[in-house]
Amino acid sequence: MSIHPLAAVSPYALVGNNVRIGPFSVVEPGVVIGEGCSLASRVTVRSGTTLGRGNQVFEGTVLGGLPQHLHMPDTPGRLVIGDGNVIRENVTVHRAMEADKSTQIGNFCLMMVGAHVAHDCAVGDNVILTNNSLLGGHVSVADRAYISGGAAVHQFCRIGRLAMVGGLARVTRDVPPFVTLDGGTAMVVGLNRIGLRRAGFTVDQMQQLKGAYRVIYRSGLPWDEMLATLERDFTAGPAAEFAPFFVSGHDRGFVQERRTPPGATVRLVREEGDEPVSVPEVEKKAG
Repeated sequence: MSIHPLAAVSPYALVGNNVRIGPFSVVEPGVVIGEGCSLASRVTVRSGTTLGRGNQVFEGTVLGGLPQHLHMPDTPGRLVIGDGNVIRENVTVHRAMEADKSTQIGNFCLMMVGAHVAHDCAVGDNVILTNNSLLGGHVSVADRAYISGGAAVHQFCRIGRLAMVGGLARVTRDVPPFVTLDGGTAMVVGLNRIGLRRAGFTVDQMQQLKGAYRVIYRSGLPWDEMLATLERDFTAGPAAEFAPFFVSGHDRGFVQERRTPPGATVRLVREEGDEPVSVPEVEKKAG
């Protein structure tokens, strides 16, 4: 164990073997720091925080801060961080609102400079939060999702497994697994092909996901029929994750596709009182 003489570590904190704590860092009472963790200078770990093994925490980070809420709880919950995470400079992660709940960060995540995770979030394993990305309260991010720089996720939204959110996106609805969200429009623009390949998905699995994607975004089926088709035709493999994701959702809905389905028309009113006319999609694009 190596604790710099200018660090302030409470005698009521539990610090594991081979932990390094740099100058001007503060570790409050009730904190648990697992074996092999490294805290650089000016790191603050607040009461109610537990770190697993082998986490690297860089300068200026604050872990376990109180929830940002108008009604500050008297007894907030905890922050639980897994193993092997890299938490870069000036990251902030807040504790849960209620005493019996926790904000959770999984294993082997990378949280880049200035990322923020609000109270009661649940972040899975191998998630990447890039610079200045923001998660509102009660957001859940599934394994291997990628949140690009400056993206902001509204409270209570869900980000599915291996989804990719583009830079500066404003996410106000659930993002299904395996898709890519365009940063400019914050709408779905296809599958996360690069992420899927890196994750080792086979050609057959990719084809299966394409088929399910067409059912969701291209078939034009009503909601109930779309769910029934997914549950009937995609019972195994990664595409089987779509139906449970939608069924377990809430009233926020899910992000729609940027591309308008083929054959769609636009309804226009030329003059007040005139009947609306249909304009083919190709004309709309040309105009």
